[in-house]
Amino acid sequence: MPWLILFVSAVLEAVWATALGASDGFSRPVASVVFFVALILSMIGLSRAAKHIPIGVAYAVWTGTGAALTVAWAMATGGEAASALKVLFLIGIIGCIAGLKLSKPGPTGGGSRPGDAEDRSNGVTAPNGTP
Repeated sequence: MPWLILFVSAVLEAVWATALGASDGFSRPVASVVFFVALILSMIGLSRAAKHIPIGVAYAVWTGTGAALTVAWAMATGGEAASALKVLFLIGIIGCIAGLKLSKPGPTGGGSRPGDAEDRSNGVTAPNGTP
């Protein structure tokens, strides 16, 4: 479920980036509202996903997916010229994102961060209640 939330959040990142461009400096109310709503929802999704996915991976997947979708949308709608090199590099971004998803957690055991696990020396339990 965290990966699905992260993907939806990345789609919302592409939405707010596109809406930002369409807002014309926040002078267009509908595009401006879409920007702010998508931005807030995207950030909430990223923060929720980062509870279960290491932040470095979550952020890289979020920004990479959002950037790739934003460029792909702009090319598909004629807002940006398409080229073979752009498509090749977008495929590269998508390949890197897939690689991050498929990679195994590092020596820290995945999503753990300092302070998340029990301090073995004094028996203190993490604030989130995990022993």
